[in-house]
Parts: sequence; structure tokens; C-alpha cells
Amino acid sequence: MAENTLQSSQPKNNTVIPIIIIAGLFFIFGFVTWINGALIPFMKTINELTDAQSYLVASASYISFVVMALPASYIINKIGFRKSMSLGLIVMALGALVFIPAAEARTYWVFLTGIFIQGAGMTLLQTASNPYITILGPIESAAKRIAIMGIANKVAGALGSVIFGALLLSGIDKIKEQFEVVDDAEKGRLLDTMADSVVMPYVVMAIVLFILGFLIRKAPLPHVEEAPIEESKTGETAKTSIFQFPHLWLGVLALFLYVGVEVIAGDTIISYGIALDIPVEQAKFFTLFTLMAMVATYALGVFLIPKYISQAFALKASAVLGILLSFCILFTEGFISVLFVAALGIANALVWPAIWPLALNGLGKFTKTASALLIMAIAGGAIIPPLYGALVDNRKEQLIIEGVNEVSAMSEAASFGYWILLPCYLIILYYAFFGHKIGVKN
Repeated sequence: MAENTLQSSQPKNNTVIPIIIIAGLFFIFGFVTWINGALIPFMKTINELTDAQSYLVASASYISFVVMALPASYIINKIGFRKSMSLGLIVMALGALVFIPAAEARTYWVFLTGIFIQGAGMTLLQTASNPYITILGPIESAAKRIAIMGIANKVAGALGSVIFGALLLSGIDKIKEQFEVVDDAEKGRLLDTMADSVVMPYVVMAIVLFILGFLIRKAPLPHVEEAPIEESKTGETAKTSIFQFPHLWLGVLALFLYVGVEVIAGDTIISYGIALDIPVEQAKFFTLFTLMAMVATYALGVFLIPKYISQAFALKASAVLGILLSFCILFTEGFISVLFVAALGIANALVWPAIWPLALNGLGKFTKTASALLIMAIAGGAIIPPLYGALVDNRKEQLIIEGVNEVSAMSEAASFGYWILLPCYLIILYYAFFGHKIGVKN
């Protein structure tokens, strides 16, 4: 194998505090990201949306990673990791404030604008923090460090989904029942009241993000840098372009698909439970199941990598398990099927930690640009969940035409949409076995 091309100037015993600080940042964008599971059914109700339209909540958040990743890389090169992290938090706070006029107007595109701005801040935060934590120590243990970040991220996500599920979805079934018997004017007043319930949580979120944005400027984060690319041997062509690293580009594709299936597992599970006629009061906790499965598996990864298993092996096992669980979702029913969706958290947990060091291996001076490309791959969360929603809508319409009642059609269609998982996991499996080796020196 080539020499490690990522390194930190800090000795091992000086990395504990920086790891804790960066874990705190992962906690923050985990909290903000995973409240989408509650926001999707909430937005669907207050804005009277179809399934496909409601998943634009995820799209607005994740498409920002395509728009902002390369600009974020430029910003990091100009002002450094620490100031970039600070700026990212402040931008997220501004996005949270947009929810105030959005709630007043109860206008979907304004909500989506606020979510997009928050996503832009998260893009900058992630483009800085992911390579930082990768570079902070030996590449062989990078997946272990990123798994620790994942624990912080998903614990925060679990808290966010529970808190916002309680704030936004409690009593929503009774309100929907009222819609059947009230006139349009009263229905509008009920929807306005529901919309107003997001204001205070997002005001609090904005205040916390502003404070943290200023505090991170003073945090004791050490300087880290990329090691140079290993010198080419006589007769070999030196690497002069980011396009000369096929294992990176295949890693971008694998990460794109992974983020898509991760978002599906976390953001569709509440709506899936509701479609299966499970009461909202129970279904609102389902995202928690997915995230807790991920946290448990992250903890296992911290223990196993790299002492007992390699990053590549973890990726292979994750992809195989994802394929098996996808079939289980499709060929089971009711709450059992919901549990298999939650179990995707086990299959997904170690994919992100494994792909990052495998894709960045050997990049040297191209590391920041490569990191931006990997961050852009988060756009999979913007594209694949709405495709799931479109599959559900189309299948439901087809079943209703065939004479199936609406409740049964919704249940069957919601399950059918999970066919989209299989090609994603198959491509991740290819990267785990072969793709990460292409073009890498042995």
C-alpha cells in the first residue's frame, strides 16, 4: 500500500479534546438533519401535499450539498477549518430564523428555503469537519474516529426526532379527523395553528447555533495538514488532476447512494408506519429505532476497527446486510416490516466511516477538493427519497385504478417503494469489493 497521505501534526494524546469538539459539531448537524423524519409528515399535513412533494423536505436539505460543497472547499482554503466551522453554524442559525416567516405565511417554498439555508451551513460545517477528523490521526483508524462522530450524530438525531415528533406530531390524528367535519375557513385556522408550532423550537435552535458559532472560534483545535502525494517512480506519470483517481469517483457514487438509503431508512419510516395504519402516537418514535440501531453499530465499529476488522470488510458486511434487509422489508408486513426498515440502521452505520478513508486514500494535495466532492455526494439524500415517494404515489394510483381501496393501496404502495434500495446497496457492494482498489498503488 502507498504511504498514508493524511496526517496530523498533533501527537495522539493531544487529539482527545479536538475529537470531543468535533463530535459536538456532529451532534449539532445530526440534530438538525434527523428532525426531517418528523417534518415530512408535518409539512405534508399543513401544506396538503402528496408523498412525492413532502419528500422535498429532504431534497431541500440535501441538494444544498451539491450547490455549496465546492464553494465550501474554497472558503476552507481561504479562512481555514476553524473559521469555516464557525461560519457554518451561523448560516444554519439564519436558516432556522426563516421558519418564522414561513410559519406565518404557511407557504411550503418558504419552509424549503429555510431548510436549504440550513443545509448550506451544514455543507460548510461537514466539508470542514469530515476531512479534519479523518486527517487528525492515522488513516487506518479513521473509520474508528468517524464512527465516534457517527455516535454523536445519531444520538442527536434520535433526540431531535423524539423532541420534534412530540412538538409537531402530537395530536395530529385528531386534527386530521376534524378536517372531515369543519368548513374550509376553520380548516385553514387549524392549519395555521399547526404551522405556528414550529416557530418557538426554531427560534431556540437559532439562538443556540449563533452562540456555538462564536464559541467555536475560540476552541482549541490544532492545525492539521495533508501529507504530500507519494513521489512517482521513474517512468510513472505524476498525478496532476482530481480526475486521475478513479477510486475517489467511485467512492463519490457509493456515498451518493448510501446517503440516499440512509435518509430513506430514517425519514420514510414514520410515514411508512402511518401508511400501514399504525397510529401517529406510536409511529412518531420510529425514526428513533433507526438511529439507535445505527448508534449501536457505530459503537461496535469503534471497538472492532481497525484492531479486528478492516474498513473494507466493514463496508462489505454492511452492503450484504443492506441487501438482505431490503428483501425482508419487501416480503414482510405490518410492524415487522417497519422493524426491518429500522434495522437498515445497522447496515448503514459503518458505510460512511468506511468510504471516507478508502476514497481519500492517496489524494495528498487533492484532499480538500476530494472532500468537497464527497460532501456533494450527500445530494443522494435529495434525489433518492423523492424517487421513493414517486414510486409510492405511482403504485398507489395504479392500485386504486385496479379497484383496491385507498387504505390498502397506500399500505402496499409504501412497501413497494423500498425496491429502490436494492440497486443502491448492490453498487455499494461493488465498491466494497473492487471499486476502492481501482487506481490505488499496492
